[in-house]
Amino acid sequence: MATYEELMEKDEQYFAKAGRISYYPLLIDHAKGATLVDFAGKEYIDLLASASAINVGHSPKKVTDAIKAQADKMVHYTPAYMYHEPAIKLAEKLCEITPGQFAKKATFGLTGSDACDGIMKYARAYTGRPNIVTFQNAYHGSTYGSISMSAINVKMRAKMGPFVPNIEHIPFPDNYRGMYGQAKPNSIEEYLAPFKQMMETYLPPEEIACVVIETLQGDGGLLEPVPGYFKALYDLCHKHGILFAVDDVQQGLGRTGTWCSTEHFDVEADLVAYGKSLAGGMPLSAIVGRKEIMDSLEAPAHVFTTAANPVCCAASLATLAMIEEDNLLQESTRKGKIAQERMKKWKDEYAFIGDVRGMGLSIGIDIVTDKKSKTKDSQAALKICNRLFERGAVLIAIGESVLRFQPPLVITDQELVKALDLIEETMNELAEGKLEDYDVSGQGW
Repeated sequence: MATYEELMEKDEQYFAKAGRISYYPLLIDHAKGATLVDFAGKEYIDLLASASAINVGHSPKKVTDAIKAQADKMVHYTPAYMYHEPAIKLAEKLCEITPGQFAKKATFGLTGSDACDGIMKYARAYTGRPNIVTFQNAYHGSTYGSISMSAINVKMRAKMGPFVPNIEHIPFPDNYRGMYGQAKPNSIEEYLAPFKQMMETYLPPEEIACVVIETLQGDGGLLEPVPGYFKALYDLCHKHGILFAVDDVQQGLGRTGTWCSTEHFDVEADLVAYGKSLAGGMPLSAIVGRKEIMDSLEAPAHVFTTAANPVCCAASLATLAMIEEDNLLQESTRKGKIAQERMKKWKDEYAFIGDVRGMGLSIGIDIVTDKKSKTKDSQAALKICNRLFERGAVLIAIGESVLRFQPPLVITDQELVKALDLIEETMNELAEGKLEDYDVSGQGW
């Protein structure tokens, strides 16, 4: 049996570095619920949920039983040509749970990235317009379409251009910091101004197919919008016949306490992208949209040989059933309130906590050098993560300085309280200057 050191050496030798954002060297052997177990048998509370891909927890029996049963029955036959029941049932279910009082259809892929690509395809096909508008600091994925819509990190785009054309980026309506480095957030009208100016000066609104949003800007730092912005943007889009699409790959399916995160914002998206936790960790994505939009493309415009794999679809149906049967939407909301009530106290107690924000079990803790300037402190955030790893909790920093708190929705109250205790103890150590010796060079985005 290979040792830890041997496996890590092989990883260094064979795993391409572009495929992993480095933090601490956690080699996971197995996992259950909200618990990870490393190669040496040490247990960790998972506060990342595999980048929010494990909303229902690791290896829940309902999901693994469905996987095994379907694998024994049939592993795969491509829906690009033929039919199978799990895909049909899943398409129906997703249309049912996605908000919107209109007829819908769904289609499938393998990852949230290709779902975001598909939004671009459908929006352009349906409207006959070429331009797509997304946000600065957005992350939509790593395929060429989705990476062209992203604007979060230069390392995502360096050496790879040219990208998909006719994509513009506008400022995200951050409710903590303002545009272009300002310490104070802007108003709705001020955040809308760049988009309106764009339409008035060089991008005719009748040539814009779609605006694509993240309701909480996930990897950008779990940023919350100023209240009322998305409704104002939604109304502006529909005034000009511009489609309104939501990338709910990270925030959907219970993460914020609702099936779709748009339910918090009084809007009904024309198109929604799902992924990550859709199939309990199995590779599957989906686009759900208005029937007339989804009928605007003919096959094979969005066909993948292994999309809607029946094992993945069975896992997804079991995942969605588990969310319903175990009341995980409500549990996400309840546990999120427990966490935020504790974290809001930290904001008053620690000089380096600038903001605590989020919905459900999607919470960001913004670490700063001081609360007035709101200057990001990436070093301190990463030191906290490394110390928590030693203590037995898995947490990462995103958006340079934001602790990403997204545990599985099935985390127990006892595990949640223990995790909050561990974080608080680590905050105390940082405040006391006990984490100065941590070397975090090369870690994070």
